[in-house]
Order: sequence, then C-alpha cells, then structure tokens
Amino acid sequence: MTDRPNYVHEALDLFAGFGDREALVGGGRRLTYPEVGAEVRRLAGALLRHGVRPGDAVLVMLGNTLEGPLLQLALHLLGCRSMWVAPVTSRREIDEFVTLARPDAFVHDPRDPLGAQLATGLAGVPVLCLGPGGAGPDLTAAGEPADLPAAPPAPESFLQTSGTTGTPKLVHHRESFYRQILALAADIRAAGFPLLRHLSHSPMWLASGQITTLINLFTGGVLFLREQWDPAAFIRTVDAEKLTSTFVTPPMLYEVLDHPALDGADFSAMFMFNVGAGPAAPARLRQAIARFGPCLRIVYGLSEAVVICALPGLTEDPEHPERLRSCGRPYGDVAVEIRDADGRVLPAGVDGEVWARTRLSFAGYHGQPELTAETIVDGWVRTRDIGHLDADGYLYLVDRLQDRILTRQRSWPIYSRPIEDVLAAHPEVRAAAVIGVPDPVAGELPHAYVVRTPGATVTGEELIALVTGELSETWAPGAVEFLDALPLNRSAKVDKRALRARYAAAHPADAESLGTAIGSPA
Repeated sequence: MTDRPNYVHEALDLFAGFGDREALVGGGRRLTYPEVGAEVRRLAGALLRHGVRPGDAVLVMLGNTLEGPLLQLALHLLGCRSMWVAPVTSRREIDEFVTLARPDAFVHDPRDPLGAQLATGLAGVPVLCLGPGGAGPDLTAAGEPADLPAAPPAPESFLQTSGTTGTPKLVHHRESFYRQILALAADIRAAGFPLLRHLSHSPMWLASGQITTLINLFTGGVLFLREQWDPAAFIRTVDAEKLTSTFVTPPMLYEVLDHPALDGADFSAMFMFNVGAGPAAPARLRQAIARFGPCLRIVYGLSEAVVICALPGLTEDPEHPERLRSCGRPYGDVAVEIRDADGRVLPAGVDGEVWARTRLSFAGYHGQPELTAETIVDGWVRTRDIGHLDADGYLYLVDRLQDRILTRQRSWPIYSRPIEDVLAAHPEVRAAAVIGVPDPVAGELPHAYVVRTPGATVTGEELIALVTGELSETWAPGAVEFLDALPLNRSAKVDKRALRARYAAAHPADAESLGTAIGSPA
C-alpha cells in the first residue's frame, strides 16, 4: 500500500522520474513532464486562491484541450469531485446535468459561448475560467504559490455517458478507478512496451477520454490532443509526428480509408490503431488491414465499464474469418458472462445480455439510485448490449438491448448488426445503419439507411435482395433509404436516435410506436 495522500501524488512522482521528455501536445503548446507537474500544482493553487476547497464539486465544461488533463489532476490533487459536462450537448441536457450535479464551482473555457451562457444561469456558484476574457477569474494567470492540503479527501469524478440511448447520465468513478489505471500503467511499463505517441480525439468528459489520457501520461508517453475531427489533419499528424497509437470510431475509420490524402501517407510507426465505440463492418476492416497492417486493435467498453474486451493485431484469419465481427476477449481483470432476461448464464454461442465485472467499473449513476441498482448487480455491470461468447472466449456483439427488432409474426428477435455488415460489404456502400420500425403484419421490420460511394448505382431493391440471400427473408429490410451521411452523436457513434426521429418525422402515424425507442433510458 502507498503512503501517498491520493493517486495524483503518485502520478506527480512518476512525472518527476520521466525526465524532460514531452508529455502533452495541443493547441500550439508542447509541455514536458516537469512542466506538466509544475502546471498541475500551479492550477491547484489557483483553484484554492479563488475559493475552491478540498471536497468541492466542480463543474467543468471544456473541449478536448491540453488544459483538460491538467485541470483534472489539479482538482483531484485537492480531493475535489470533478463533474465533466460535454460542451457539444444540448442546453436541455446541460441543465439536467447541472441540476443533478449541484456544483460548488464552475470552470469553463471563455472562448466557448455555451460556457458563458451556462455561467450566467448559475446563481451563487463561483465561475472560473481557463484563459482571459471570461466571466470569472482566469486560472491561467500568474499568482502567488498556495499551500496544498497535506491530506485531501479522496477525489471522485462524474462523467457524461455518450448519449447513445437517451439523456446522458452522470457516471460516478471513485479514486479506486484511478488507482486501477495507475496499476495498469505500471504493468505496461514493466512489460517493456514502446512508449506511446497517441493522438486522441476523446475528451475528458468521456470515460474513454479519461483512461486514454491517464494511461498515456502514467506510462511516460506523449499525448497529442485534437478538438476537431478532420480526416486530412489526422492523416497529416500521424505522418508528421510518427504517431504510434490512436483511437477512432468506425465512422472515423471509414473517413480515413476513403480520404485521398491517405495515398502515400506514412503509417509505419503505428502499432496500436484502436477502433471502437461501435461495430465496424468486416468489409471495411479488411480494407484497413490491407492498408495499415496488423496494428488494428478492436476495443469494446462503455462509460460504466471502460475497457471490457480487446482484439489486438487484427488480421484476416482464414481459420476464423468470423473473428472480424468479434470485439475480442476480456481485457485484464475483466470477467464476461452472457445472461438471459432472468440473469441465468447462457452457454457459448447463445445470444443474451453481456454482463461484465472489473475493477474499472463505475460506482453508480449520480442521483439515480434505482437505475444504479438495475445496472450493478452483485458487482456485475449489465451492459444492455446483446451478444454471445464463442468456445474460445471471444465476444460477438449483435445489438443494443433496446435496438432489437421484435418480429411478432416470426416470434423471435433479430438484430441490426448482421444486416449492417451485409449491406456494408457491398462494394458501392460506404456505410449502413439499421433500425426497427413498426409494421402491421410483422410487428417490426428492419429499415436501412445507406451511404453509397460516389457514382454508385446500386438500388434499394438490390440491397434488400442481397440481405435476403446472405441471411434470409426474415432479416430483409422493408425499405432502404439513401443518405449523404449517417448522423453521428457527440462521441462520433452512429446516432440511431436521430435516425428514429428522422423516420418518425417522415411517418407521423408511426411516431407513437417509435417513441419508446427514441427516448428509452439505458
């Protein structure tokens, strides 16, 4: 057991031992590890001078900026509860978040008008800024050093979910979550893995952003932070900075694969090209393997259990071609079980709900004890994802629990993922997404949204016939609708809630039947 007051003190000790190597790059700044350590302490002192006290709940609204990790560590050094709200969310969701959070202080980027708007509505809550020109004191301004608390409370974080299934929730992580990240980083250092040069588009208000940031810093790597996604800039940065690691969602991967700037770009330094936050079509993964080699790594996790499975070194295995649809085997200390609706464990090959147990799981949903009790059962997290394990322990996801397509006529559910994979395998299809829509005979039918490649001539009838031939008539979409692009949510996942809303707007008679799916909490 360590005798350091909290995990940030251990992290600062690590930073001191990493020498003068670079740590953070973003927004035109490049900070070394000594500079990161000094900035964390300086920010903690500035927070104290402006009235933030150990144990306070501090609401934070920042993009994916270099200041984000510094502020997080500074708040936790003081034993504060950091409460991260996404600056890309709707004002209604932000207001709900603030009501649940009940902050003691608010810190925001003064360049973001949404933060300034929120600040005006926080009556009696001190407002602080990371930069000049805001509604409150500038935490980046020079000031006298402050005495930091010798024995701060245990720090905590409250993070937004990605909003895939409804209004985002406040996911609560205690200090044990951060100590587990420290332990994982120690294992990585001990194993002698190359230092990461990681390009991140994952902000700190997501659990994936937290673990990405801290694993890189705790292993002594270099973290490159980018606020805006642009495939051309991504390709240039990987090439110019000789990056070794990154994380993208499937839609982001497809944009990279389709971008003309990829021709001739040097990705030879890349050894861990992570793809996750949603299912990737095997046809597109084959393209990625052919272009990037065996550096691809499929990852699966969620805000409530941030890393569940991983499939590194992805290749086209002729003995197991189905593994391109897998998200790998449990990672680290994770245990995975597939259970039925009554919580009984199901055998290999049978679809059911994915349950996971790990030290990286969350402590609960802040202010929602009933939902917490439904989600955490005897130490297991119910993911609300549907899938199965094979005989070798590989996990295959087929859908979200609330995205099952329930066919009364056929008396069993079908799932969107197999249909999407068949559609995406067509050479004239760039991306596809499937939702269930009401049908007077079948109960529900698949409805496909498809993005075609430039100049494509494939028709909806041809794609329906393709699904019928590859799967069966049971799985065939009732209709195919062509779009210029699929809508994405703030985590760059395909936004099926937006697709349902689009369908409901075009078919008002079906809107009531779609209402539960559009607004369902999970």
